[in-house]
Amino acid sequence: MNHAISLPVHPTPGESFIQRLNGQWHELALRVFMLITLAHWVEHVLQAIQIFALGWPRPQAGGALGFLFPWLVKSEWLHYGYAVVMLLALIVLRPAFQGRSRTWWNIALTIQFWHHIEHFLLLGQALAHTNLFGKPVPTSILQLVFLRAELHLFYNAVVFIPMLVAMYYHLWPSASERNTYKPMCACAHEEPASA
Repeated sequence: MNHAISLPVHPTPGESFIQRLNGQWHELALRVFMLITLAHWVEHVLQAIQIFALGWPRPQAGGALGFLFPWLVKSEWLHYGYAVVMLLALIVLRPAFQGRSRTWWNIALTIQFWHHIEHFLLLGQALAHTNLFGKPVPTSILQLVFLRAELHLFYNAVVFIPMLVAMYYHLWPSASERNTYKPMCACAHEEPASA
C-alpha cells in the first residue's frame, strides 16, 4: 500500500489549521515532530559521549550545538524553547490519537508537562539572576538528586518511549480499535497479513 503524503492545494473549507494537522496533515506533522525529537536526542547522546567517553568537563560538553555555539547551549532560553515546542506538539497532535495510542500519548504529554515546569524554573532563575536552593547555577527540582546531563537523558527517554508506543498503536491499531473509532487521519496502516 502506498502511503505517500500529499498536502491538498485547497484545504477543506471551514477546517482550522489544527484540524488539518490532525487530519490530512497528521502523518506529515508526526514525521516532522519525530525528526525534531531525534535531532534533540542526537544532541544529548553526543553530550553523553563527550562526558563519559571523551572525558570532557561537563561545562564544555554541550553536544554538536554546544561545540559550535557554546553561548547558545548555555542559554536557558534554548532549553525552555525546546521544552515548549515538545509540549505544544504533544498537545496539538493529540486529537487524532485514539484508544491505546491516546493513553500512551497522554503519558508522554504528562511527563513533558513536568519537564516543561522544570525548564520554566531554570529559565526563571536565569532571568532573575537568583538561583534556588542556594546553588551556584540554576537548578531544577530533580537536579537536587540527579546531575543535569543524566537527568535530561532520563527525561528525554521517559517522554520518547511512550511517544513511540503511541505512534506504533496509532499506525497499527487493533481490529477492535478500527471498529470502535472513526479515524481523523489516514496514518493507520493495514495490519500485515498473517502467514
